[in-house]
Amino acid sequence: MTDDNHILPAIRENAEKGFRLLMAEYREPVYWHIRRLVVSHADAQDATQEAFIRIFRCIDQYSGEGTFRAWIFRIATNEALRLLGRNQGKTTLSLDDTVTATLTMKADDYFDYSDVEAVRLQKAITALPAKQQLAFNLRYYDDLSYREIAAITDSTEATVKANYHFAKEKIIKFMNSNEI
Repeated sequence: MTDDNHILPAIRENAEKGFRLLMAEYREPVYWHIRRLVVSHADAQDATQEAFIRIFRCIDQYSGEGTFRAWIFRIATNEALRLLGRNQGKTTLSLDDTVTATLTMKADDYFDYSDVEAVRLQKAITALPAKQQLAFNLRYYDDLSYREIAAITDSTEATVKANYHFAKEKIIKFMNSNEI
């Protein structure tokens, strides 16, 4: 894992080299973060590409307040929400909107639909309210701190902790039920 303190100076010194360093560090985690929100592989690729274009164009706007990782994930989250909003006929979508998708995903090489427990977990996550879904994904899959998640979601740490706790409880309840 690259130290984020090296990425910004690298971008300022040599934009191309710095951008490669940024992509090497964040391409995969950003893709999977977006993928969990938009579900579709093609949509996740599009939103990931747009997120990195925006990150690169706005890199000088990063104030150093909060972590660089949280700043990147906030941009990625906004791109995912923007894409979901376009797909629903809106120009923007907020975390207050229900951005959860049903499990109508097509089989692809990126998700093993024969793994019943993985499908059930995905169904449980997508059934969560948007704020709980985002808090759960960022904490569980991306291993972000509550402080970072609060910065990404423009919320408080206490709210994020509550959303994560409620999400976890709902997922456990769903996984222990007989629903498929």
